[in-house]
Amino acid sequence: MLARIITQILDWIYPLFGRLMPKQTFYYAACGGGNTLLGLLIFFVCENYVFDKQPVDLLLVVLKSHKAAMVASFLFSFPTGFYLAKNVVFSGSTMRGRHQLFRYFVTNMVSLLLNYINLTVMVDWLAFYPTIAQVINTVIVVIFSYLLQKHFAFRKSKQPVTSKTV
Repeated sequence: MLARIITQILDWIYPLFGRLMPKQTFYYAACGGGNTLLGLLIFFVCENYVFDKQPVDLLLVVLKSHKAAMVASFLFSFPTGFYLAKNVVFSGSTMRGRHQLFRYFVTNMVSLLLNYINLTVMVDWLAFYPTIAQVINTVIVVIFSYLLQKHFAFRKSKQPVTSKTV
């Protein structure tokens, strides 16, 4: 039901963007943008209020507060991102849910690795200002992530799904 409400809202707004991009790309931008904002909000609250910029002791490892906030943000934004991708953006996918979830997780890990590598190269090797590097990197990772999710995590089956009669 929530996915249907979100889809109806996006369908109402889409005509403003229809000449700029296909509907699925708009859905991805809107859902991904909303989920990114949620993740940033959770990161900010955790970093500044929950962890109070202090190290977080997890028994086996001590994380700096910004890394612990990143983990907390991921733990919230991963399931909401999966829900939106599965039920709004790529709702036509015929893959089983558990396969989608595993593939979505893989695409997120690959995107995280790409993000880390790109930032390391841009900031540490090429001396880009970190904020500018992150903006450039976000564009690269979002495009890469969209293509991975569309063609890997939530792809449509090449063969039509048929129902069996018993």
